[in-house]
Amino acid sequence: MIKSNYKIMINDKAKSFITIMMVIALTALLLRVAIDRIIKVTIVQNEANAAATLKLISAALENFAAGNAGAFPEDFSELLKTTPAYLDKDYTSPSSIKGYDYNCSRLEKTGYTCHAIPVNCGLTGRLAYTVTTGGLLISEDCKTRE
Repeated sequence: MIKSNYKIMINDKAKSFITIMMVIALTALLLRVAIDRIIKVTIVQNEANAAATLKLISAALENFAAGNAGAFPEDFSELLKTTPAYLDKDYTSPSSIKGYDYNCSRLEKTGYTCHAIPVNCGLTGRLAYTVTTGGLLISEDCKTRE
């Protein structure tokens, strides 16, 4: 009789251990799915923000040119010096904004080319954006830029 009670206790402990391990495995799986979804939503939001920011920069450059006999600024800071300013801040400063870095590789009186590139391709964004004179916005996979 003593041996049978002992076997019952071992079986109960084994069942409890298996139950705990299954709960841990299921929780890990659910966390993995939740984290993937959060990252995807964040990427979509970052990409939308990057495209909107480049459109804002393009509109400011086009408006500056419209008010200055068709000449674009040669320095980004010229958009901030006017009253009222064409832009509220310098988006091309070294700090990133919502997972993207912004720069203008060509900024001269005849035109401009500005870029929004993900800080970490695939994690903060999948698309790199370029806007050129006339407000033409182009997107491409950021992996092709590397």
